[in-house]
Amino acid sequence: MTTMPPVNATWKTLVFAESLRSLNSKQYPANVPLTVDHSLLFTIGVGIDPCATCSNGSRAVAAINNITFDMPTIAILEAHYYGIKGVFTDDFPGKPLMPYDYTGVQPTNLQTMHGTRVYRLAYNSTVELVIQGNSMLAPESHPTHLHGFNFFAVGRGLGNFNPAKDRKKYNLVDPVERNTISVPTAGWAAIRFRADNPGVWFFHCHLEVHTTWGLKMAFLVENGKGPDESVVPPPRDLPQC
Repeated sequence: MTTMPPVNATWKTLVFAESLRSLNSKQYPANVPLTVDHSLLFTIGVGIDPCATCSNGSRAVAAINNITFDMPTIAILEAHYYGIKGVFTDDFPGKPLMPYDYTGVQPTNLQTMHGTRVYRLAYNSTVELVIQGNSMLAPESHPTHLHGFNFFAVGRGLGNFNPAKDRKKYNLVDPVERNTISVPTAGWAAIRFRADNPGVWFFHCHLEVHTTWGLKMAFLVENGKGPDESVVPPPRDLPQC
């Protein structure tokens, strides 16, 4: 009888995931972006913030690039469309502000920054996003989901992403096309996509508790040329916040 691998056999799931391929046929081509306009590195994980009203004086939070996302009271898309100021900022960092050994010894300061920040993309620009899991507090696999797009899963690995070595191992021929990818425990996953859908698109961990803790951000894709490359106007009966 076949023996199942242990529940913590991360390398087994990694080998299986990397064995998957797309059809890459004339009917179902794999149009992987071969050139990249935005090369991003997002670290994901949990942290600890002070909390005066909590029983032990602190609370668990989650973050991308050490930024815990604060939900706005007005929809970001609505604020973007109508030009409402003060709802969000477009200064989400494309890489960690203070690099460290992401999967090694955790930093002594586990506090995060807070904000409602988005990353701005020009219409039809190409993106490579490396999602790097960290070892802070409780390392685990994070299923991360991108709204508004399918992307190509071009690579995965354990430990810290090494751009000089790991990019050479990318599958740019027939990678699977998805909208959700599992980031290995204390490892990384790389995706590529084309930002050809204007609007504001949520990117978050699909462990809902992590999303509520702030492991989320949004991409703001600008309009292109003409109505076919622009955000559709809201309905006339859209309730006003």
